[in-house]
Amino acid sequence: MDSRSSTVDDVLRRSAARTPNRVALRFDDRAWTYAEMEAAVSRAAAALAELGVSQGDRVAAYGRNSDAYVIGFLACARAGVIHVPLNYNLAGDELAYLVEQSGSSAVLTDPDLAGGLPEHVSLRRLPLRDAPGSLLEQASAGPVPELGVDVADTDLVQLLYTSGTTSQPKGAKMTHRALIHEYVSCVTALDLDEHDEPLHVMPLYHSAQLHAFLMPALMMGATNHVVEVPDPGDILERIERFGHTAFFAAPTLWVALSNHPDLTRRDLGSLRKAYYGASIMPIPVLQKLRETLPQLAFYNAFGQSEIAPLATVLRPEHHVEGRLESAGRPVLFVELRVVDETGADVPTGEQGEVVYRSPQLATGYWDKPEETAEAFRDGWFHSGDLVRQDEDGFIYVVDRIKDVINTGGVLVASRDVEDVLYTHSGVAEVAVIGVSDPKWIEAIVAIVVIQEDVAADEVTEKSLIEHARERLAPFKVPKQVHLVEDLPRNASGKLLKRVLRDHFTVPAE
Repeated sequence: MDSRSSTVDDVLRRSAARTPNRVALRFDDRAWTYAEMEAAVSRAAAALAELGVSQGDRVAAYGRNSDAYVIGFLACARAGVIHVPLNYNLAGDELAYLVEQSGSSAVLTDPDLAGGLPEHVSLRRLPLRDAPGSLLEQASAGPVPELGVDVADTDLVQLLYTSGTTSQPKGAKMTHRALIHEYVSCVTALDLDEHDEPLHVMPLYHSAQLHAFLMPALMMGATNHVVEVPDPGDILERIERFGHTAFFAAPTLWVALSNHPDLTRRDLGSLRKAYYGASIMPIPVLQKLRETLPQLAFYNAFGQSEIAPLATVLRPEHHVEGRLESAGRPVLFVELRVVDETGADVPTGEQGEVVYRSPQLATGYWDKPEETAEAFRDGWFHSGDLVRQDEDGFIYVVDRIKDVINTGGVLVASRDVEDVLYTHSGVAEVAVIGVSDPKWIEAIVAIVVIQEDVAADEVTEKSLIEHARERLAPFKVPKQVHLVEDLPRNASGKLLKRVLRDHFTVPAE
């Protein structure tokens, strides 16, 4: 092995050598020291070999958050196997597509999820936990094997499938080198250190929780608490009971926390670092959280799967009036530009697509040469995000380019309308979309979830439209408002606007 190489599993190995007896990970009633976890990963890597998995093979991971899931990922890294995380909410054709497109030959799965796997796809299967002979059982005891596998940091370690909110998912090819650079960027930009007691509740199959928070925290030697499924009441109770100091959540979960009665009843004084990202945070929600929890330092983490995923951060000292909508400035290993359709830089303050150059970037999309050539061109990765940049280098996310609404020939960012509707006291959640319209090209439509403690007759479609009309330019006012019980989103918390557009678009006659 090249003594200058640094692989993902080396993150754990170094921390184990530095602080072997410190607790690395807690899940349910189990606790793993760094030394115990290091040994478990080697045993799990040997279990993969016994399953018939070879270096360079793809292995799917179809499980909820657990210690076994983390050990399984690190075991793949140590064995030179390419890890393919799957959304555990998927089944049927969507799940079959990911397994087949990645060419996975084996799957690590929670036993109760195994029935969702496609029967027609030939896969070697190994339970992650809660079953005889599971990966966790094999990793927990026995001699620590010598693996004899030579893994380079230029090797692929994971296929990170894009969330697929607007199109068929693509597998971003991540190398060990890309992820290691990203972990260092996270440590510096997010102020991670060994004394943190972070709570990890978002799905580990998603790059944000795994690669922006859990793995960098393991790099620093922190004690990590993993929860299987996020629940707002349980999260607040855990912070009070265990004294967690750091916590990341997608904006949709922060919205739920901001509306939960325990937010003001629980003692959350231990919590010092609050992270949000993966989608746009409504400014009214952020303001409410900052007023309720003034001791918290908030960080806005922005990026996407292809950049491992952190690209920019708005740090606590930059959460000031006039900058709360910003996604911050580039992290340590990221360079960005804002460009027009021709690839030329736009003037400061004008909207354009943000493009990246970084050692954190994927090397392309798995078995998709045309999509790779389109996104990775002219030496830059084209993100699909519409932003503007101010004179101090801070970027402001306008929208996904595909989510900008063309109404009557005028482009409207859905976020502008959503933020206004969030200022209504009866609104719990809102998503704004554009639907095809013969007069307006696209009509602005708002889909709203009402607060639980608000009577249905207190908030109506008409009152919400009037609320928007009083605060927005006429062309930004929704043409329709639909009241629903909940909004569709994937397990990482991203709103599935594609699903909403399909549902609320009236077919042409």
